[in-house]
Amino acid sequence: MHSSDRDRAVLAALVFAVLFSQVLLYPGVATLVAALGADASASALAATPLDASMWFLVAEFAAYVAFVGVWGLASDATGRRAPFIVVGSLAGAVGYVALAAVPLVGSIPFEGVLLVRIFQGAMTIGAFSLTMTMLMDLRGGHGRNMGAAGIAIGLGAALGAPVGGQLTEFHPLAPLLVAGGLLVCVGGLVSRVGDRAPGADDRRTARALVENVRQRPTLSIPYAFGFVDRLTAGFFALVGTLYFQETFGLDAGATGLLLACFFAPFALLQYPMGALSDRIGRTIPIVVGSLCYGGGILVVGAAPSVPTAAAAMVGVGVLGALVSPATMALVTDLADESERGIAMAGFNLAGSLGFLSGFLVGGIVAGAHGYDLAFLVVGGLEIAIAVVTVPVFLRLSLERAERFRPGDRGDA
Repeated sequence: MHSSDRDRAVLAALVFAVLFSQVLLYPGVATLVAALGADASASALAATPLDASMWFLVAEFAAYVAFVGVWGLASDATGRRAPFIVVGSLAGAVGYVALAAVPLVGSIPFEGVLLVRIFQGAMTIGAFSLTMTMLMDLRGGHGRNMGAAGIAIGLGAALGAPVGGQLTEFHPLAPLLVAGGLLVCVGGLVSRVGDRAPGADDRRTARALVENVRQRPTLSIPYAFGFVDRLTAGFFALVGTLYFQETFGLDAGATGLLLACFFAPFALLQYPMGALSDRIGRTIPIVVGSLCYGGGILVVGAAPSVPTAAAAMVGVGVLGALVSPATMALVTDLADESERGIAMAGFNLAGSLGFLSGFLVGGIVAGAHGYDLAFLVVGGLEIAIAVVTVPVFLRLSLERAERFRPGDRGDA
């Protein structure tokens, strides 16, 4: 096996482990926050199970937003990735274990739990974003590399949901302990991958790196799609979970299986869809895929039964697999190779803001106006971003730039 192929497989496995550890908590999040002390009588942030769950998820992604750029800048400025991944993953593991220890302490208010969650998120995002950046540094085609990242993300989410549901039924704190153990493994294994970060001999200041990225306004296109795509994922992680449980009377285990109907095809099709975008360009997968993806979300919200909802979730997963790797590959197409850390950090920043918005918008709209309007708003946003950006894609002729960009089709 060529070293790039081996490293691609190892890095994809590490991305999988980080995402899997994150998603383990989602199916049983209401049970988890209750075990961590979320009590309406003690905290205004825990007035209802929906509120407590929303703020627990929001805390992590607020930390993602605040710290992802710091990790990217540090990596690009020093020309190193692996040492930062080791620090982020091990510190993130400490955060997960600290959360699991909260019931043993017994006197930490829910606001204190959220502070620990913020620390855990701030550390974990470094491991996640920089591992993806190491995939960007590989040769062999940007679509293939981001397809590997996408299949890892998708499989992590697909398997994390049902496994997390079963772990929650075993014990509410079990997902936290498993997540911490996985991040320890990430910190130990990343040293087995060659650090190919460019620019180690030509280091630049953080200000210069940010300024260079700001001079590439076309990066706002994949960032915008990343924001809305992750918004839909955050919506399903919180509102979709509670919607399925309240509407169809499902427990945490069954909810995890229903979420897996989306994440399984989303995961398994990422690599071939990414390779497809290397051949046909990014516009069709991103624009057409997003239009259909938004329509699929509306279908899920209108599904009258569990089998119908499951079928709709499968369709949405296929469409998500079409969009996701092409969007991430577009970041690599447009970014200078010495600025990939901050460019991918920008994409993950947009994605984290999307997740955060999915929790907040979905939770607020669903709480105030019901699930039907929440599905309509989120699906409509996905459709709207595709419609609005059609002329932008055509005007900038992005596909032509992708096909002829040097280094995109290097040997694997």
